[in-house]
Amino acid sequence: MAKEAKETKKSEKPSGKQKPAVIIVGADKGGVGKTTVARTMLDYFAGKNVLTRAFDTESPRGTLKRFHPRVTEVVDLTQVADQMKVLDTLHSSEVKVSIIDVRAGLLSRTLKDMTDIGFFDAVKNGEFKFALFHVLGPSVASLNEIDEMLPYTENAEYYVVKNHINDTNFFEWDQETYNRYFKRARRQANEINVPKLNEMAYEQVEVSGVPFAMFGQNKTAKNQRADYSLVLRGYVRTWEKAIHEQYDDAGMMEWATDGAQSS
Repeated sequence: MAKEAKETKKSEKPSGKQKPAVIIVGADKGGVGKTTVARTMLDYFAGKNVLTRAFDTESPRGTLKRFHPRVTEVVDLTQVADQMKVLDTLHSSEVKVSIIDVRAGLLSRTLKDMTDIGFFDAVKNGEFKFALFHVLGPSVASLNEIDEMLPYTENAEYYVVKNHINDTNFFEWDQETYNRYFKRARRQANEINVPKLNEMAYEQVEVSGVPFAMFGQNKTAKNQRADYSLVLRGYVRTWEKAIHEQYDDAGMMEWATDGAQSS
C-alpha cells in the first residue's frame, strides 16, 4: 500500500464499534521464522496495552504457546472444530485482536479454507479486518509464494516480511531477480524487515522460555528478577525496538484498534 494511503488511515478518527481484527502470520516454506515474527507482534501489542489472543497451529505441542502461554491456545486448523474455535468466537470474545501463527506448509490451505468458509466475504462486507504477514526467507522457493498470496489480500492489509535469519540477502544483488518478485508486491504490500538477531542472544531467549520483551526487562516467566546477560539483553531490546518501529510506521496500532474508543 502506498505511503500516502497509510497516512490517510492514520488521520482517520475511529468510528463505530471496534471490529474484530485477524492477523495471520505464516508461509508455506518452513524455516523462515514465522513464530519469531508472531512473538514480536504479541510483544508489540502488549507494550501498547492492547488485549490480544493468539492461536498456535503447531499442534499438538505448540511453539508460540511456550513463550506466551497466557494468551495462546494450540489449535489444529485442518479440523473444523478448531476452525470454529477461532472464527466463531471473533465477535463474542472481548479480545478483538487475534493472531494466528500458521505452521509451515499450512498457509495456502488455511487461506483456501477461510475462503470456503466465507471469511473473506465477511471481510469484504466490513464485518472483520484481516491482515496477512507473509514471512519470506532468502530463497526462490519462498519468494515464489508472493503471487500465490496476492489473491487473498484484495481487502486486506498485506505485509511482506523479510526475515533476515542469517547473513544472506533477498537477491538485492541481482536486480532482475529482485524486481521479478517484489515489483508487483510493492504496489499491494507493506514491507517489514526483520534484522538478524545475534545468535547467542536468540539462543539465550530460547533457553529462558520467555517473551523477547521480558528477556530484555530481565524478568522470568513468573515476572521475577532474572540474571540474564546485560549484553544479550541489550541486543534483544535493540533488535525488537527496530521491528516495533516498523509496525508503528505501518500503522498497525491504528488499524487494529480503530473504533476502540467508541466501543
